[in-house]
Amino acid sequence: MPSPVDIPFRSFIDIDRNAATPIFLQIVNQLIKAIQHNRIPPNAKLPGTRQLSQLLNVHRNTVVSSYDELAAQGWLIIRPNQGAFVISSIPTSRAKVHAQSHYPKETGFSFKRSILLDNPYDFGDYTYVFNDGTPDIRLTQINDLSRVYSAAMKRKMNRKKMGYYNHEGSEYFKEQLAHYIHLSRGLNITPSNLLITRSSEMSLFIISEILLRAGDIVAIGSPGYFSANMIFQKNRALLYVIPVDQEGIDTDALRRLCEKQKVRMVYITPQHHYPTTVSLSAPRRMALLQLADRYGFAIVEEDHDYDFHYDKQPLLPLATADTGGMVVYVGSFGKSLAPGFRTGFIVAPDNLMQEMRKHLGIIDRQGDVLMEHALGEMIEEGVIHRHLKRSLKIYKERRNKIINLLDGKCSSWLSAEKPSGGLAVWATFHSPINLAKLAQHSAENQLFIPRNILYQQKGLTAMRIGFGHMNEEELEQSLRLFCETIKQLG
Repeated sequence: MPSPVDIPFRSFIDIDRNAATPIFLQIVNQLIKAIQHNRIPPNAKLPGTRQLSQLLNVHRNTVVSSYDELAAQGWLIIRPNQGAFVISSIPTSRAKVHAQSHYPKETGFSFKRSILLDNPYDFGDYTYVFNDGTPDIRLTQINDLSRVYSAAMKRKMNRKKMGYYNHEGSEYFKEQLAHYIHLSRGLNITPSNLLITRSSEMSLFIISEILLRAGDIVAIGSPGYFSANMIFQKNRALLYVIPVDQEGIDTDALRRLCEKQKVRMVYITPQHHYPTTVSLSAPRRMALLQLADRYGFAIVEEDHDYDFHYDKQPLLPLATADTGGMVVYVGSFGKSLAPGFRTGFIVAPDNLMQEMRKHLGIIDRQGDVLMEHALGEMIEEGVIHRHLKRSLKIYKERRNKIINLLDGKCSSWLSAEKPSGGLAVWATFHSPINLAKLAQHSAENQLFIPRNILYQQKGLTAMRIGFGHMNEEELEQSLRLFCETIKQLG
């Protein structure tokens, strides 16, 4: 048995007196590591509390507390009149002792890797940044948000409910949201038809888990939404692309596919197709519903930016004309608010909703009752309506600004149609240009262009350029840099 004098305690016990962790716990944690990695062998006797306290320059009671904690955790045995001893049986670590000061870089076990789920989003710290169309959180009415949220926290009735959350969502919020959806989108639903999620992506994930099996065919528009495609492929579905033109997804091409293959699902963003921003025309909406009735496929309708319309009343969701229960409607609420106040939702018939609640209960059992209650109050008080009314005027001005800038500065190289809604424009180049080089050279000029907004394939060179997050001065400067970079590339 080694003598305590032979063990170099000072070499592996390093006390940080400014840390939030109590000193006695720092000693405990570092002694455990030393025991695990055989720096202190089994059965070794530790120094007396007085001796170790002098060695570490701490109070003796601190060492007493450390030894008591180690004994309580089962690392030491304290024998009266003999001292403290390390337990005799300690699992051996395969790792080398000198490598244990750092957390392992790799697992010691194998696992399945997937290139399908590689994150397509890029982020960069640049003066100007393009994205695929996000709101400007600077327009958020912070005072309204903080007032409603603070009130929700202070109410006694809510404090009583904080300890328990029904994973099906706040019933109060669902009642308010169902009423809001009915008034704004014409969907005659009850709270039983609603599932509250964290995001549109979570909604699609739950739907895919229930509806899709390996080998099922999912028809998607081309070009399409990469995040949704990754979710479908994760469930080993087969993606069949359908062309998208100025009237939206080509229903004739979809019909021809259905005549040859058994289609399980059609995924669409009919209000403003992602990424091209075109709206699905009324004749094609009716044709799509007729095809679903005839061939029995489910329609997943995602309305990611329904609230952002500028020139005319939006077309009602496809789900409002569905009488056969063929449409699952995916939406978002509070997109114009600060990120913590945004949420997703699914509208579906009762029988499908019952199954979706089971899946939500597994992946998001905790929920956020305070946030949902606050959102419900914002609907009931009309805060949401007032905020949208104010922000829509600003977003419309920004949409007009970016179209004028593209038409004026970049018309020699690309063209962009003015969208009726949404927070992005679709710009197509007149002739092919290397978009990767364009992004690289733009970054050198402090304009960041992420790869997820670039679309380059045979016969198509295009970009989805978000305008919602930039004010007019930022739009002017970023578009100036953008067009100058295109000019440099010839």
